Amino acid sequence: MAGGSDLPGRSVTSKVLALLGAFDAARPELTLTELARRAGVPLSTAHRLVGELEAWGALSRGPDGRLRVGMRLWELGQLAPDRLPEFAHPWLQELFASTGENVHLAVRDGLEVLYVDKVYGRRAVPIVSRIGARLPMHPTGVGKALLAYEPDWFVKAYLARRLERPTPHTITEPGRLARELAAVRAQGHALTYEEMTLGSCSAAAAVLVDGRPVAALGIVVSSRRARELPRLVDPLRSAAAGIAGACAAYL
Repeated sequence: MAGGSDLPGRSVTSKVLALLGAFDAARPELTLTELARRAGVPLSTAHRLVGELEAWGALSRGPDGRLRVGMRLWELGQLAPDRLPEFAHPWLQELFASTGENVHLAVRDGLEVLYVDKVYGRRAVPIVSRIGARLPMHPTGVGKALLAYEPDWFVKAYLARRLERPTPHTITEPGRLARELAAVRAQGHALTYEEMTLGSCSAAAAVLVDGRPVAALGIVVSSRRARELPRLVDPLRSAAAGIAGACAAYL
């Protein structure tokens, strides 16, 4: 349950953070009852705190009365010092313009990938990634590209977990996945075939700064065009290198 349970001694701050943390890409809108349950906060407490958060602009209500994150938090988010999306966006635009396919940028956050930028068009294949969304690392192209360059201790710990299987094609066997990550390091890019979503395949390359994977750039195509993925690798890797060069001075 997001936010944890309503344990005795929880501070007001922890309850507010639990309420805000209850929202995610899969649940961008919640009723008050849903919000209180996911945050582990009593309904009466949630009602009071939500009123204060609405007044400040951290939460807002849609026409149907459901709660969602307010623009005040978006404004604060723009003040975050991480300039990676700023440096990377022109390269995403250029890659999209040359391929016409969905292009996205992700970073590792814990055991997941967090999507921080995306460029797409009306004709591109629909994909599950969206800015601010999180997905597991092993079934995604960007996740594999990042995981391949993580320290051995991290990779071993990741592979020791029970790995979820979004589709029948997801690779979850630790030995097989470890061999695939070694291949990613050797060839400089990752390929996935319907591992995260049926109907789509992807190619991804890590953005390496001084050997560290600070992000990964990915491109997604329909499974019907999977044979076209190899020809997209060179422009993809070139764009990833461009982002790395732009970031090097800052990171």
